[in-house]
Amino acid sequence: MKSQLGPSEAELRQMAASEPLDALMARAAALRDEGFGALVTYSRKVFIPLTRLCRDVCSYCTFAHPPRQGENCYLTPDEVIAIARAGEAAGCKEALFTLGDKPELRYRAARDELARLGYGSTLDYLVAMCRLVLEETALFPHANPGVMGAADIAALREVTISQGLMLEGTSESLSAKGGPHFGSPDKAPAVRLETIRLAGEARVPFTSGILIGLGETRAERIDALLALRDLHQQFGHIQEIIVQNFRAKADTRMAFVQEPDREELLWTIAMARIVFGAEMAIQAPPNLAGSGFGALIEAGINDWGGVSPVTPDHVNPEAPWPALARLHDETQAHGGILAERLAAHPPYVLDCDRWQAPGLHGRLRRAIDTHGLPRTDEWRVGAAMPTPALHLGHAGPARDPSVGEALTALSRGEPPQEPMVTALLGARGEDVGAVCAAANALRAQTVGEIVSFAVNRNINYTNICFHKCAFCAFSKGKTAAELRGPAYDLDLAEVTRRTAEAWARGATEVCMQGGIHPRYTGQTYLDLLAAAKAGAPDIHVHAFSPLEVRHGAASLGIDVPDFLSLLREAGLGSLPGTAAEILCDDVRDTLCPEKLSTGEWLETIEAAHEAGLRSTATIMYGHIEHVEHQARHLLAIRALQARTGGFTEFVPLPFVAMEAPIYLKGRARPGPTFREAVLMHAVARLVLHPLIPNIQVSWVKMGEAGVRAVLDAGVNDLGGTLMNESISRAAGAAHGQEWSPQMMERVIAAAGRIPLQRDTLYRPAPAERTEAARGAAPVAVAEQTVPRRRPRPALEVIGQA
Repeated sequence: MKSQLGPSEAELRQMAASEPLDALMARAAALRDEGFGALVTYSRKVFIPLTRLCRDVCSYCTFAHPPRQGENCYLTPDEVIAIARAGEAAGCKEALFTLGDKPELRYRAARDELARLGYGSTLDYLVAMCRLVLEETALFPHANPGVMGAADIAALREVTISQGLMLEGTSESLSAKGGPHFGSPDKAPAVRLETIRLAGEARVPFTSGILIGLGETRAERIDALLALRDLHQQFGHIQEIIVQNFRAKADTRMAFVQEPDREELLWTIAMARIVFGAEMAIQAPPNLAGSGFGALIEAGINDWGGVSPVTPDHVNPEAPWPALARLHDETQAHGGILAERLAAHPPYVLDCDRWQAPGLHGRLRRAIDTHGLPRTDEWRVGAAMPTPALHLGHAGPARDPSVGEALTALSRGEPPQEPMVTALLGARGEDVGAVCAAANALRAQTVGEIVSFAVNRNINYTNICFHKCAFCAFSKGKTAAELRGPAYDLDLAEVTRRTAEAWARGATEVCMQGGIHPRYTGQTYLDLLAAAKAGAPDIHVHAFSPLEVRHGAASLGIDVPDFLSLLREAGLGSLPGTAAEILCDDVRDTLCPEKLSTGEWLETIEAAHEAGLRSTATIMYGHIEHVEHQARHLLAIRALQARTGGFTEFVPLPFVAMEAPIYLKGRARPGPTFREAVLMHAVARLVLHPLIPNIQVSWVKMGEAGVRAVLDAGVNDLGGTLMNESISRAAGAAHGQEWSPQMMERVIAAAGRIPLQRDTLYRPAPAERTEAARGAAPVAVAEQTVPRRRPRPALEVIGQA
């Protein structure tokens, strides 16, 4: 991640010399808002002081001390793990290793102890302890070991997700005799800048910054910031800039030096933001800023750094961390929304391939949400577990300017743009409630208090598929049993039987989809339609994804519109808008490279609409996509609906990860967080209004508690009763295979809404159908017909679908 070039050096110095503090702070805050909105982050960490020995002798330091009789020079592995586990138990995500610079070069005791431990250097031992924490806990190490060479940085990269070294300053006077860094070879500015440069070459997310109040001038602070900016513009690796104020400590040579006042700290923070622009994370430690530390937000910070609920700040023991509740309150009092982050900032987590060692990729992806921030609850799509609390009752104005502006623009009827959609999808804290309240009000205005559902049956006629989609746990190879259950290929008679049974149980629809069987042709799909209609002539057949439609057309050597006409004449009533996943080809190239391109999916659905066939629209989210991809998908659906008007509903489908191959290989996130899942439904309502009036929830994926939440976030439809749900269950969902009409009505009524049984096209179901549904007998055991040899199609279709 490389920041944009900010003001020139001359412009910065002119600004610093002439602009008053309030003007600088206003400029800095505007830049911060541009890059981060109201979001202010912190890392919940545990502090592991691996050794307090150091070869340097800084005049202000109380962390380092010489070897002491009866004390180990280094924490033992057992001590490291005990501290780490205490942090893990308190909800920490980061293990911060802090230590002195190369103490073995100064102290024989350190050399001897390292030899007894079996290591040649402090840095070797640090690498081993970081690896131990990775193996024994869920924490992610961050290391601040001082000056390093390229080999040290590379070794640490394998076992940390970020590293750090404070530049502190570039003034040579600080290292001169009488200066605070005199006698400290590792504090030479050139040496420290070289370490930071080497970290850039190694693609290590790196933390650095300056320490103010050591005797440097304001101009020298700008020198230091510019030196860091130069390195970042070259490598893009500096993930945050810390502005830390000197604190005088007893029993040091600088015990009576005047500390920088609040104005100096605010000035330096504002200049750091202006130097680095909107995208850089600017941090100031809250425990060093005294009471009212929230005011630092007004100078342009967007991050509080690491805050530990377990261990003290061993570098500044006189300044305890604020309680997390106070951190929240101070942040909120100054217009911010507090959110937790990992030791590596989001851009350096989302782009794992560039910034993280391969061995950490799967672990990181399991830990993050779509924005690269940590998952802070245990909820998983499809799992039977309680839902976390959200601020859904908050209907006040949004705190984040971008969220507020997006809501205002949409309420005025302005067409949604990508930045508006991404802002809404990224809402946090009370802003989640603001977005959901706006969506729910729009739902009430558009479709009223009715919540509809259909009585239908899923018939997945085969799970054999020659495509190898990375997310799919449903499809099998040609005949082998893989993942959940054996391969099957239903006899037409079984399709007829299931349809007849569905009709007898009050269904108005059968939904038929399956894998792309290598021996299926367009005639197979026509035969499936005939089999369904033989079971219930009046039933609505909702069948065949755009992928199946193109597969069938190619196998017959005809155009898609012509095949759609044949399907409609044979009884097809509408199409499921599945196989959409994410309508962005850079995502599809990894997720489903053999499937349709974005353009092909849209063309097929448009052709169906032009042929008089309505369809649903879907999105599958929470895997490898970024929020920008989600926004583009929603806007693509909206644009197509504006042209055709053929979508009946929009259905967000959160990714069920448990058995998905791409997740099991560590290449995907474990589905969306609950916040993200609720927001997707709400944002869909806002973005697709007024073109698509019906927003549906998948009860199979969200569960009853999740359904209740999204009913307060713009949803007006619960989909179908299903009778035989199999695709989500194959991926690991545990919410059952059928919700009866009585269950649907109970959940809807409990939400204070009015239930209505509907048909596929959102018309009230006939009374005869509703009566049959309520008196339905149990579903008979369904026979999954074993695969049989089918004749090979006359036209080779593999690769032509």
